Amino acid sequence: MTQSEALAAASQRLAAVTAAIRHQEKLAGRKAGSTTLIAVSKTHEAEAIRPLILAGARHFGENRVQEAQGKWPALKADFPDVTLHLVGQLQSNKAKEAVELFDVIHGVDRPSLVTALGKAMQETGRHLPCFVQVNIGNEDQKGGCAVADLPALLAQCTAAGLEIIGLMAVPPAGIEAAPFFALLAELAKRHGLDQLSMGMSSDYETAVLLGSTHVRIGTALFGERG
Repeated sequence: MTQSEALAAASQRLAAVTAAIRHQEKLAGRKAGSTTLIAVSKTHEAEAIRPLILAGARHFGENRVQEAQGKWPALKADFPDVTLHLVGQLQSNKAKEAVELFDVIHGVDRPSLVTALGKAMQETGRHLPCFVQVNIGNEDQKGGCAVADLPALLAQCTAAGLEIIGLMAVPPAGIEAAPFFALLAELAKRHGLDQLSMGMSSDYETAVLLGSTHVRIGTALFGERG
């Protein structure tokens, strides 16, 4: 695929997803543009990411610190207005590296990570906005704090000096996501948080309808992986 073809394809996918988001915002009576579209670029090389940036995408998400370190310093040098989100689970021993590279952290989910992030932000002077991840479906294999543990974790975040702007969740696969999104929205409201990181390629339209402020889209923007 030529560069112009790649740009055209990226522009078309970005326009389609953006239009779908705007439609759901309108249906929900929300302000147009109140949802941040995060293009999840994990497993994609820089040459696949550049066309989306050139097409107008300005928020990108990565799952792993090490993978992001291999491609984003150069991309951010070329496109300094891009905001980079860490949307995967973060190991406590990678906290400082994450704080140095990323702009927003979506997966704060346990006391040890809160402590590590607090220390890293103090050391680097970079105080990043964060989301607390909630294990909304109570799944053993998934990250996120238990719903019952959320008040205590939020209190610890405050004590550690973290700026918590909202809640994040990944609902169980294969079943209707709406009840889980509604629960996350209710939890955020209960704790005075107004931002919600929820919704991926398969369910982002439902998420926007239920108040998501940040959707994390991979496949719909980059296409199916080979």
